[in-house]
Amino acid sequence: MFLYYLPVVLIAVYYAVYYYFTRTYNYWKKRNVAGPTPVPFFGNLKEYTLRQKNMSLVMEEVYAEYPKEKVVGIFRMTTPGLLIRDLDIIKHIMIKDFDLFRDRGIDMSSKGLGKNLFHADSDTWSALRTRFTPIFTSGKLKNMFHLLSERSDVFVNYMEKKSQTDPEYNIHQLAQKYTVSTIFACAFGIDMDTFKNDIDDALKSVDNFALIPSYALEFDMMYPGILKKLDLSIFPVSVRDFFDKLVASIMQQRKGKPTERGDFMDLILQLQGMGEIGGGKNKGGTENKSLAITDDVIAAQAFVFYVAGYETSSTTMGYLLYQLALNPTIQEKLREDVDKAMKAHNGEITYDSIKDMKYLDKAFNETLRMYAIVDPLQRKALVDYKVPGTDVVVKKGQIVIVSVNGIHHDEKYYPNPEVFDPDRFEPELAGARHPCAYMPFGVGPRNCIGMRFGALQSRLAVAKIISKFRVETCAKTQMKLGIDPNRNLVGPAENIILNIVPRNS
Repeated sequence: MFLYYLPVVLIAVYYAVYYYFTRTYNYWKKRNVAGPTPVPFFGNLKEYTLRQKNMSLVMEEVYAEYPKEKVVGIFRMTTPGLLIRDLDIIKHIMIKDFDLFRDRGIDMSSKGLGKNLFHADSDTWSALRTRFTPIFTSGKLKNMFHLLSERSDVFVNYMEKKSQTDPEYNIHQLAQKYTVSTIFACAFGIDMDTFKNDIDDALKSVDNFALIPSYALEFDMMYPGILKKLDLSIFPVSVRDFFDKLVASIMQQRKGKPTERGDFMDLILQLQGMGEIGGGKNKGGTENKSLAITDDVIAAQAFVFYVAGYETSSTTMGYLLYQLALNPTIQEKLREDVDKAMKAHNGEITYDSIKDMKYLDKAFNETLRMYAIVDPLQRKALVDYKVPGTDVVVKKGQIVIVSVNGIHHDEKYYPNPEVFDPDRFEPELAGARHPCAYMPFGVGPRNCIGMRFGALQSRLAVAKIISKFRVETCAKTQMKLGIDPNRNLVGPAENIILNIVPRNS
């Protein structure tokens, strides 16, 4: 008898499951908002969820599909979200109405690295941002410059020795070794020789655990807020343990007190000595909650400073050197810029000579225009919000998405967007653009706090490389790079193999 009814039961279960995972998919259609057709269970993220495409590429394709729309309705798994295409609306959300969109919308346990500056809720972010901003002033960066310069010299000396026997480099991997050494020196006061072979395994371990997307994110997209309710994190235990031990070791060495280094750990120890720190007031005059600097909070900041300073800068350097190899005329123009600035500063690359390298600045900006590393950007609505210039209302708790690479590759803002052209950033051209047409570091109060440090460490190393070497393509160089689908950030799917040849050869 049971077997007789089994097909009916299975069909009923199938339709019940199908209904459950498609129940929200009329949301934007009912509100007359255009958008791509969602796939059951996955929404518009099937290729991302199956790790076939990077999230950046998925959102860029949605952006390009609706050129006449200001906003596009999307589904993050089964949850409605909104992709914002219009630059004026982006300006409202990210800048003018920032207090209504202060959260990034990645809610998870406050333990286990959850209170880091990037992912933290608005109260935690406000308290941390106010106190961390001073570490990235011009004066602080200038004081750190000798540490960056020493490590870039080690980097270049390694390249000189290796180029005598084998000019081929995996340039991205090589840049990772440099940026790891600078982060450990400037943030944690640790002098690490990253050009020893055994560091490769450590780098791979960090990549595998910290930079590969966690399926916990999809779980949270389907059930917003579930990670926080269940006190779960998107970071594996091994990553948390690594940074807990790193911070404990440094604090023990410094006996819990600041030194005269003035690095990131000194600032943290100063804050810990203050007990709780306040987050100031928001635009409405409401006092933000204070924050106790616990060991968890310290480890969380160590994690985000490390990952942000290491991976974003090394990937930017890799892409920039790749484009210089593909475009020798631009490379020669950059070399003239570097040589001229060095000549004006006694033949040296100094903090001030880097500032004088205007073409290097433009080439760096164009690299991040072509390859925005942190993409897409997202914010969570803290109240019901009527999108300016439309009839669309973003409900409290919903996520809005901005495709940075979609905007950066839009012909409307950047003609021939696939062409590498540093002259797009001539002051007159850059100044005439909408302030939200270029957002590699985000925009508004919650932009990247370390963007000046990242720019300085990248430009310094590139300047020293260009002053001593030519960067050339070789038989192994990929003429077109894909985006790695197994990364949280934008990065090359293939190795960037280049020849680095001494200038005098």
